[in-house]
Amino acid sequence: MELLIKGKKIFVEYAGRDVLNIDELELYDYDRIGLVGGNGAGKSTLLKVLLGELTPAESKVNRLGRIAYIPQLHEGKFQDAKDFKLMGKLGVKELDAQNMSGGEETRLKFAQALSGQVHCIFADEPTSHLDRDGIDFLIGQLKYFSGALLVVSHDRYFLDAVVDKIWELKEGKITEYWGNYSDYLRQKDEERRKKAANYEKINAERVRLEGAAEEKRKQARKIDQKGKGSAKKNNSKSGGRLSHQKTIGSKQKKLHSAAKSIEQRIEAMDNIEAPEKVHVIRFRQSSTLALHNPYPIMGTEISKSFGAKILFENASFTIPLGAKVALIGSNGTGKTTLMEMILNREEGIEISPKAQIGYYAQNSYKYNERRNVLEFMQEDCDYNVSEIRSVLASMSFKHFDISKSLSVLSGGEIIKLILSKMLLGKYNILLMDEPGNFLDLPSLEALEKLMKEYTGTILFISHDKWLVDNVADVILEIQDKKVIQIK
Repeated sequence: MELLIKGKKIFVEYAGRDVLNIDELELYDYDRIGLVGGNGAGKSTLLKVLLGELTPAESKVNRLGRIAYIPQLHEGKFQDAKDFKLMGKLGVKELDAQNMSGGEETRLKFAQALSGQVHCIFADEPTSHLDRDGIDFLIGQLKYFSGALLVVSHDRYFLDAVVDKIWELKEGKITEYWGNYSDYLRQKDEERRKKAANYEKINAERVRLEGAAEEKRKQARKIDQKGKGSAKKNNSKSGGRLSHQKTIGSKQKKLHSAAKSIEQRIEAMDNIEAPEKVHVIRFRQSSTLALHNPYPIMGTEISKSFGAKILFENASFTIPLGAKVALIGSNGTGKTTLMEMILNREEGIEISPKAQIGYYAQNSYKYNERRNVLEFMQEDCDYNVSEIRSVLASMSFKHFDISKSLSVLSGGEIIKLILSKMLLGKYNILLMDEPGNFLDLPSLEALEKLMKEYTGTILFISHDKWLVDNVADVILEIQDKKVIQIK
């Protein structure tokens, strides 16, 4: 067991907020770590601090081995790959960065890292732009990598396959969990249940103590009233009156003191953090949007080509009513093209006359409007404000975010907003092209839950195996110019 990185006093502040506030951190040669956290939590910043690209004052980072860094696409510069055999296995045919796809860029960077005899690989969202085959091949390569791994990824299937420890970065601090991502989720769920049970227990004790304090005060008031009555009776008598008042005053003080002591215990309970609120939304559809066709979308012997490239040749498929249908296949097989053919009702595509289709396209996050978030969400929406707030909260929007202008939102926030609006819109069919791209893990998990609970029909494209496995009732795969149902 060899220490590769030791960091102390890692502190990074931005705009008055502690992005990183880590007292000590160690990474060993056997570590295979998934670094998780919400957007803006500081994951990429931490990688750069550990690499030495950022050097905060007073922070100390000792690096005791060679580290390869796989940044997010377009952040790094290419160097000649040393192992051309490995490049071939990774599917990299050329070194011309100008003509590479996103998947080829990622493959090349890993070819460079895996051929460089390094002790550790840092990777920031390495599965972006890789299709399912590419992700599976990368997993296989990393399983044979003998060094340490520290990876930031929103791909839960990938994390499950390659890591055995999770670092959760939240509010500048790291909490360590042993196991893969599924193990992490189980541990987090157990933490939430214990926290909720403890919170309920404390609340019950608070109610009991509040009742006890009120009883002490009530007893004190009775003694006070009794004392006033006795004082009137003894007003004409001098013997024993002062002695009697002292006894009553002493009892009152003891009762008030006991009540105050109980109140102090109640105040201490107010510091107990409440468990995270579970946001529940009940999706509904008006009767005017009801579809009665058991297959509202059907394709019959469709064909499509671009020049000499044939995508579909006499392909047929059906989309069942109310189903969550995943459309999968390798890059370039025509998934987005098929979705656009459905949207445009091209020849061979039959769609129910009452279909109201909502469409989410990749990279549809360019908004520059002065409307605020709530106004945008309320437009053409039958849900009330509390329901809208609930969906936005599940997608990690804070209460003060709803008054923000769309023009100041980040690309990731716009994506979450558009997805939320689609799910609450006046549609009965949703077409979603890679809806999970660019979402952080909490938002991705919220989207998964919302898609499962949605009452209409969804056809979605995704390379995210976890999302497909957990949401899809039906899986269609494009292979050999056909659309094949595999589930």
